[in-house]
Amino acid sequence: MKDYAQAAGAQRGFSLVEILVVLVIMGLLISIVAPTVLNRADEARVQKVYADFKAIETALKIYRLDNYVYPTTEQGLEALVEASSLDPEPRNFKAGGYLQQLPLDPWGRPYLYLSPGEHGEVDLYSLGADGVSGGEDQNADVGNWREQE
Repeated sequence: MKDYAQAAGAQRGFSLVEILVVLVIMGLLISIVAPTVLNRADEARVQKVYADFKAIETALKIYRLDNYVYPTTEQGLEALVEASSLDPEPRNFKAGGYLQQLPLDPWGRPYLYLSPGEHGEVDLYSLGADGVSGGEDQNADVGNWREQE
């Protein structure tokens, strides 16, 4: 019993200097790793945009097969969820729609749609993180006419 009490009393915690050294090392590691991890998050958002474009484009193609035309810009992408009452009204709208709901871009805004498009039959695009036309990096516009990077 006496040996156990002496051993317990002999144990010490970390000194303040040791704790500070560990915190400095952790700070350095975080400052090196954080930009890389944050950049990956930005890349993942852009990849999500392109994945959403593919899903929406597929729904648009099926809509066109059923109704002979793409929804107009005025009808918008909402025409993939429920039948539009605007001209041209869909002739053979699929029961349940072509999408259950419209996805939002990674920044929480609806995707924008033009038909006929300026770059193709239809244009799908997002205005990026800032929600303003133009910009660079995360604020750059992302459209279905651009190649995925």
